[in-house]
Amino acid sequence: MCGTCGCADPNNEVSMTDTATGQKVMLNGGHDHGHHHEHDHDHDHPHDDHHHGHEILHAHGPGGEIIPLEVAVLSKNDKFAARNRGWFEGRGVVALNLVSSPGSGKTTLLEATIRALTGKIGISVIEGDQMTANDAERIKAAGARAIQINTGAGCHLEADMVAEAARALDPAPGSILMIENVGNLVCPAMFDLGEHMKIAVISTTEGEDKPIKYPHMFRAVDLVVINKMDLAEHVDFDEAVCRANIAEVNPKAEVLCLSAKTGAGMDAWCSKLQEIVATGQA
Repeated sequence: MCGTCGCADPNNEVSMTDTATGQKVMLNGGHDHGHHHEHDHDHDHPHDDHHHGHEILHAHGPGGEIIPLEVAVLSKNDKFAARNRGWFEGRGVVALNLVSSPGSGKTTLLEATIRALTGKIGISVIEGDQMTANDAERIKAAGARAIQINTGAGCHLEADMVAEAARALDPAPGSILMIENVGNLVCPAMFDLGEHMKIAVISTTEGEDKPIKYPHMFRAVDLVVINKMDLAEHVDFDEAVCRANIAEVNPKAEVLCLSAKTGAGMDAWCSKLQEIVATGQA
């Protein structure tokens, strides 16, 4: 899973910054942040001499059996994700998990979306990046509440991080909580955050083959947004080939083409979001 990418580094630090107040809170490092929530007592905590079970190869299951660390990590994450899902549903909030490679234009898309839907749908944003609060500041300038989560060496957001940020944001009923995941088309596919829907954003500058290069991610999404269509002719992007590759991996995925920079296709995207909210609240 992430054993060699930095996620399991016992010295890795995860932090959360509220752009409204400037307050920064440490969420600790690595995968297991459960001490910030009520503790589980089902004995599925990773077992090791290191702080919070970092650098371990196994964990103990409920019956004392040894289970792989990857299973233990995902199991604990899924518990937090289930709590998040219930929290969102109970508040009437639609959480959308935006996943992509770095540079696809997720933040630009969010800025344009916030401005287009002002007065129609409330939007708050959780920004995931390894370092800096640059994107959260951009979201704030666009007019939305934003919380920045810095994952340090980590390559994805996890459900307990989202729980902390969602509580701090306190999104209003009937609103959208946008979760901009860390730019990465591998690990975020494995981690449920409790979201209503996972949305992949790809850009014309990345080429047409991303869906077949990263099939696990594109199988996990319900919607694919192809961004930077204003550059398509300049980079010889073949929309038909890209759509065919998406369909090969995930025939049920809906595809929207747009340019967050020029605004082309944004009406269809905003209408889709309004539809998602209406359906999610039904």
